[in-house]
Amino acid sequence: MRSLVFLLLVAVASARVYTRCEWARVLKANGMDGYHGYSLANWVCLSKWESDYNTGATHYNSDGSTDYGIFQINSRYWCEDYKTPGGKNVCGIQCSELLTDNVKVAIRCAKRVVQDPNGIRAWVAWRLHCEGRDLNSYVAGCGV
Repeated sequence: MRSLVFLLLVAVASARVYTRCEWARVLKANGMDGYHGYSLANWVCLSKWESDYNTGATHYNSDGSTDYGIFQINSRYWCEDYKTPGGKNVCGIQCSELLTDNVKVAIRCAKRVVQDPNGIRAWVAWRLHCEGRDLNSYVAGCGV
């Protein structure tokens, strides 16, 4: 247990908060523009409302699961945090990997999440803040 706490502290220590345009460029460079039919603006909007572009963000849910990282990926289904009862770990990763400035792991897992039947609607923040809206402002002036 102590080693898990240590790993989580190390992960949070190496977290990063991106600016909107930095994040848009990272997403574009990692193939997210148009991935599974969703524009780059959708991914930037989702990240804004889930974590405010913070790779170290966490949110504890009433069901005992936790959302991790810039995409707020949930431990009930997508990653292993060794504390969520009945977790599935579909992405095959440690949740602590989602809390670092190495966003390639988070992007790979988000690509897996969006392949689920719910698609990008798996993210509540996307449904509440992005769905059906003009999202051009999320990438405006970013050169992407």
